[in-house]
Amino acid sequence: MEGGNSPNLQLQQLPLATAAVSVQPHTDSFSYKENLIGALLAIFGHLVISIALNLQKYSHIQLAGSKDPRAYFKTKTWWCGLFLLVLGELGVFSSYAFAPLSLIVPLSAVSVIASAIIGIIFIKEKWKPKEFLRRYVLSFVGCGLAIVGTYLLITFGPNSHEKMTGENITRHLVSWPFLLYMLVEIIMFCLLLYFYKEKNANYIVVILLLVALLGSMTAVTVKAVAGMILVSIQGNLQLDYPIFYIMLVCMIATAIFQAMFLAQASQLYDSSQIASVGYILSTTAAITAGATFYLDFTGEDVLHICMFALGCLTAFLGVFLITRNRKKSVPFEPYISMDAMPGMQNMHDKGTAVQPDLKASFSYGALENNDNMPEIYTPATLPIVQEQHGPKGASAPPYRVLEHSKKE
Repeated sequence: MEGGNSPNLQLQQLPLATAAVSVQPHTDSFSYKENLIGALLAIFGHLVISIALNLQKYSHIQLAGSKDPRAYFKTKTWWCGLFLLVLGELGVFSSYAFAPLSLIVPLSAVSVIASAIIGIIFIKEKWKPKEFLRRYVLSFVGCGLAIVGTYLLITFGPNSHEKMTGENITRHLVSWPFLLYMLVEIIMFCLLLYFYKEKNANYIVVILLLVALLGSMTAVTVKAVAGMILVSIQGNLQLDYPIFYIMLVCMIATAIFQAMFLAQASQLYDSSQIASVGYILSTTAAITAGATFYLDFTGEDVLHICMFALGCLTAFLGVFLITRNRKKSVPFEPYISMDAMPGMQNMHDKGTAVQPDLKASFSYGALENNDNMPEIYTPATLPIVQEQHGPKGASAPPYRVLEHSKKE
């Protein structure tokens, strides 16, 4: 009897062992390999995006003052920048399919580092020698800190991996931690939007908090869409799940509204302030969303979490130092100053603008654009003809004063 029952016992124990293997499909070495692939894809994507944006900026600089506002469409430089921009975005998008969200999001500091270096070398941004210690040294210190922070993020980043199937994403979507997080985020977003629209609270923190809250949802949906596409490529089709299209629509919608608020912020504040404050707020919000939705830090020890937080703080400080000393654009009104004339409109009044906005060109009326002039000459003054009191044969003054009597 014992010999006959032993095969049955072995057959009964086989499914249990198989189920145990399917619960933990990733070993530690393979998980770190996926983290490395995702991190390298994100770094590559952000580097390519920085090169692309600087190429397009270089194209705009070369065509400054052109009468055709869309002349850059005809240049190969601008189209090359657009191609590299799409390639970089695809690299960042695919990185979400391999590594945890909390690891990928802070790596956008690479874009700031690359822009600072390329801006000096490629665009030839120059500063005065007296400002070298205040600008170059702090910028290089910021780059060093950002690189150290990036290394800490990759080394001590979360190592939680899960197949992005439709069932898993749906389970995370209806979990109580994420529902509570969504409730808090919706309340915060509505309050900030009310103060921004109704109370005219046009503070940079308010606008970029709106961007960060939308960006956290964009990051969550991007990882879901990218992960489901990867699982489908591996053979397990996930595109027939409705949750895939829900996430896709949410990803597009939040990205559009995020771009709208960023455009409004760029009209009010300098790009360096937007880059530093936006990076800090967006990264914090996205990490919180990833830890709540995907449970990125589940099972991580305290040391890894503390070192990861240290890496984030180091990257924050590096980005702040890089963007702190960028040369700020000073508003300039050439040739004619209408502020001193009461009752006259100027370029800052509401309604029809009298003087042009000179962010793109220094042309005004019939005056030709000349960006190479070292100085802007002061407007010419009209000659003053003084009245000469002489004999009756003298020439009359160029103007006549009319006197009115009291009777009139």
